[in-house]
Amino acid sequence: MSEFRYCAGVLNAEDVPLDRIADEVGTPFYCYSTTRIEQNYRAFADAFAGQDAQVCYAVKANSNLAVINTLVQQGAGADVVSEGELRRVLKAGADPKRVVFSGVGKTPEELVYALEQGIRQINVESASELDMLSAIASAHDQEIDIALRVNPDVDAGTHAKITTGVRTSKFGIPIGEVRAMFARASMLPGVRPVSLALHIGSQLTELAPFEVAFGALAELVEAIRSDGYAVSRLDLGGGLGVVYSNETPPSVNDYAAMVKRTVGHLGCSLILEPGRFLVADSGVLVCQVLHVKALDARAIIVVDAAMNDLARPALYDANHAVLPVREASEDHSLVESDVVGPICESSDTFARSTPLSPLVTGDLLVFTLAGAYGAVMASTYNTRLLVPEVMVRGDEFSVVRVRPDYDELLALEKMPQWHQKTSARGAA
Repeated sequence: MSEFRYCAGVLNAEDVPLDRIADEVGTPFYCYSTTRIEQNYRAFADAFAGQDAQVCYAVKANSNLAVINTLVQQGAGADVVSEGELRRVLKAGADPKRVVFSGVGKTPEELVYALEQGIRQINVESASELDMLSAIASAHDQEIDIALRVNPDVDAGTHAKITTGVRTSKFGIPIGEVRAMFARASMLPGVRPVSLALHIGSQLTELAPFEVAFGALAELVEAIRSDGYAVSRLDLGGGLGVVYSNETPPSVNDYAAMVKRTVGHLGCSLILEPGRFLVADSGVLVCQVLHVKALDARAIIVVDAAMNDLARPALYDANHAVLPVREASEDHSLVESDVVGPICESSDTFARSTPLSPLVTGDLLVFTLAGAYGAVMASTYNTRLLVPEVMVRGDEFSVVRVRPDYDELLALEKMPQWHQKTSARGAA
């Protein structure tokens, strides 16, 4: 959060006061620091200097075109999980040869589109997907590099809803089946098995699960090579955690050293897919206090942002620190406060019993580390409008996703023809 700091008593994004943006854009809104995104990318890429590694940003973390383009300009490729994300990264200027298509449920139409764009690699997650891709590629007289995604049966030690590498999860091919499937893939038309892929989960705060998984992957590479097949590339996924509250994730340098220690001897080129690490602390969600309710010794702060704008607290009990845009006065005692949204569900709660200075209607608050899995997971639940996204660089800001109006939202829907006939009969 180094690019978000108080200046003259007001929280700034780089050199732009957040209350100035609120005055011009309205609340709630997301705000991203360009500088912070660039710094995070450079820290990650520099940690792998000397290793044959390509950083492919995991677009699912934040798919705003301006965010993607910022990373593309720094040299990043992209990891996508849908045709929509692939279209986004291409529109944002990504080189198709630096794009990897992951995901457990790709449709035939998505595979055709990916083949047409000439992307670098498709990560295959099942025998049926392998057969489908082979048939589609050969029917289109094409051939594409593939990786088989390995499920190593390693518990990432993170939240159950973002753990992806245990045997019972829906992701990947059980590690004991990969060797035979790699051999079968080598015989199929339209596909070139050159790689193994692995991703065991998100928001990992220890190296040990990575080390176990990468060690198992290295042994599998050796076994496949002993069968006479070449494995020249490894896709190691992402998952490196960030500090939301009191976590102590490893540094990216320690992570890079572990990667080199576990798979460096194989001579494979590497694909790395950080998402959260690159963008989480680049963004905040800014909202306004609507009402303050007193309850015993606590305050209930009702804000104009809701769980449809930032879903992580409701989904994962995630913690996003709450800060006032106007710096708290030292002569005010702190009040235990619950910060809640306006939706009629108890899960629409951002923070419980958090100490805040006394607040009144109209005060601005921010939720920190909202750059990852924030706006990208938002919905129009309760017919609430999607909030705008703003990007800052230095003393400038730009709206990079506008707030739609209600007419635009409702224009996506229409009445069925029998309603129109009923209305016509009633009019007669």
